[in-house]
Amino acid sequence: MKRYFLELAYQGTNYHGWQIQENATSVQEVVQRALSTILRTPIQIMGSGRTDAGVHAKQQFAHFECLSIGDKNDFLKKINSVLPPDIGVFQVYEVKDDANARFAAQWRSYEYVIGMRKNPFEDGLVWRCFYELDITQMNLAADLLLNYDDFESFSRIKTETKHFRCKIKNAYWEQKDHHLLFHITANRFLRGMVRAIVGTLVLVGRGQLGLGDFEEIIQAKRRVAAGASAPPQGLYLSKVVYPSHIFI
Repeated sequence: MKRYFLELAYQGTNYHGWQIQENATSVQEVVQRALSTILRTPIQIMGSGRTDAGVHAKQQFAHFECLSIGDKNDFLKKINSVLPPDIGVFQVYEVKDDANARFAAQWRSYEYVIGMRKNPFEDGLVWRCFYELDITQMNLAADLLLNYDDFESFSRIKTETKHFRCKIKNAYWEQKDHHLLFHITANRFLRGMVRAIVGTLVLVGRGQLGLGDFEEIIQAKRRVAAGASAPPQGLYLSKVVYPSHIFI
């Protein structure tokens, strides 16, 4: 058996998140079904991480095993012809036998997109937010995240995680035309973490929280201390980084 990494992207609007679950369609389920169809054998995949319902991915990775995919270009044509329009496979890589899409990832990056004006072509793809936001204050608050490694205040309460520690590499806002984009990179993310951070930073941008308040929220280690989560449609898993030695 050979092990492969799929590099894929998807628009999450029509899916109840990445992970397979009962009575709801997931991205993982749809991709597994497509792989099983073209490879003519039951295939199971594991993704680099779980995205929630309505969340998108510009770059996601998943690993699977089979005897062989055959010609790579032919495989890519077949898998994309079977998948629905809102899921696309960009590339497939043969990797070492012990390479794991979830545990081998070194860094994951997310983007959150806020739309500052109504645009019918962005429905379901951004958070339409009409507040006046102070991006300078939001960036000063985002900088404070790099001083900490425990983000329990931004994690869902009911979670299987054993600890709330994450190493955040960068976190910042930028303005592009009529959009505010939040970028964040870390070695791992907690369930609902990015949306909770964005929702709280927006309170800073609206002047409802000061920098001291934001720092106290981090230190509190209680989800109720932070703001409400930003809606899912503005969130994108944007990049996953792996060590080069796992690829063949």
